[in-house]
Amino acid sequence: MRIRKSYTLYFWIISLALAVAKLIFTLRPEIDLFTEEAQYWLWSQNMAWHYYSKPPMVAVLNYLSTGLLGNTEIGVRINAIVFGVGISWITFLLGKRMYSPKVGFWSAMILQSMPMWWLASTFHMTDTSLTFFWILTVYAIYRGLEEGKVSWWILAGFTTALGLMSKLIMILAFPFLIFYMIYSGSWKKHRNHFLIFLLLSLIGFIPMLIWNWQNDFYTFRHLAALGGAGGESTPFDFGKSAQQVLEYLGGQVAMISIFLLPLFGGFVLRSKFYRDQKSVFLLLAPVLSWIGFAFLSFFTSIEVNWPVFAYSSLAIASAVWLVEQKGKWLIYRNWAIGLSIGIPLLFILPDFTFLKSIAPIKKAEKSVFRRNSGYHPLADRVQFLQDSLGSKDAFVFSETYHMASELAFYLPGNPQTFMVNMGSRTNQFDLWPGLEQFEGKEKKGIFVSWNYDSPGDFVEFDQLIYEEKFKIEFRGLPNRVATIQVWKNLEKYKPFIPDSF
Repeated sequence: MRIRKSYTLYFWIISLALAVAKLIFTLRPEIDLFTEEAQYWLWSQNMAWHYYSKPPMVAVLNYLSTGLLGNTEIGVRINAIVFGVGISWITFLLGKRMYSPKVGFWSAMILQSMPMWWLASTFHMTDTSLTFFWILTVYAIYRGLEEGKVSWWILAGFTTALGLMSKLIMILAFPFLIFYMIYSGSWKKHRNHFLIFLLLSLIGFIPMLIWNWQNDFYTFRHLAALGGAGGESTPFDFGKSAQQVLEYLGGQVAMISIFLLPLFGGFVLRSKFYRDQKSVFLLLAPVLSWIGFAFLSFFTSIEVNWPVFAYSSLAIASAVWLVEQKGKWLIYRNWAIGLSIGIPLLFILPDFTFLKSIAPIKKAEKSVFRRNSGYHPLADRVQFLQDSLGSKDAFVFSETYHMASELAFYLPGNPQTFMVNMGSRTNQFDLWPGLEQFEGKEKKGIFVSWNYDSPGDFVEFDQLIYEEKFKIEFRGLPNRVATIQVWKNLEKYKPFIPDSF
């Protein structure tokens, strides 16, 4: 008697095992929060309708999770781990609903092989909730189109609103759905449903509009700057544009895994996806996202993660073709997925096998986690100096929001830290109360930086009390050196006033 494979069981075994691996990674003592994670955590300590560059969802989630688990790494990263499982589960369900449990399983495995999923499901970034609400919206829209029930359109409206509160690029859901409904000839049938979906989705813009109305529309100006608008016009530089496009293309390959690239290539070249409405439904959003940012890369530098929130359905479309293959394709599938999952596991897990004691691998790990290490021991050193120098009430500041946010997280009591703008573009710290509140009040200040030997002429104190270079190691290897200065009596505060967004 042939035993029927339980693809649902296989999915949960693998997905929960990967979630446990990420929990273990989070508990590694030499790994700190990623600097962007620390910034978003600090936002949660200063709750608002919106923030300078991002909507409030990442701060809301941090506020809730750290309220339960404390201001700890796991209190922040539990969001990424849980949402990561959710992204994979919805992908599995959509593949299963559209095709079969086997397609659903391999869709989830392909997705969990992509570096874009590893990043979103390991580090709590804005892409974490965005990617989850995106694929949940795609699932609800498919059910709404398939079944015609208004309840699915209502769900899609609410999940789109939550996606917009995660990251504004969720707005791509509107053209995606309009294009597909026109293509599939279902516009007349579902246009009333679409109107319900649209009206509910618009709720997601409310926090942004409230905050920007109160704050000189900073987010709109920031987004315009990212898109290449504003500022002084410069002649078109073909060489620079070509470089930006190549960097964009290379980054996207990295985000889907170079090992999976032949599988995607085989799917594109050998399948007749353009003849199938289901395939078009799955591919339209990833293609729109990819093309849109590829076009923008001619004019401005594109961050590698910006288009990848829509790639989950690409895994389903590829899995449909892949499960029909035999022989060498299946052997390559197993190796490609195995390597794409195994290599990240090698880096995130402790050195159980001692492989990471091999010098090249150890150096590579240090390079990968350079921005995730050193802040906790640095905060411990600052605390020691506060105690030994009688400076417990000193304010702590840096020239970057990265350092300021990390120190706020790791210093005892999570004090509000400060950033001195020494030439960077506008960020959230520029909108919060700064060092001006300490002028002439005989307060001590502690300056901490990876990059500068002092705060320069931007901050004038009466006297330098103490200074040192603090060396940071990663698993016994030299990593970075921080400057720590303790100053007495802030006299003048003259930050750089940015005109860029």
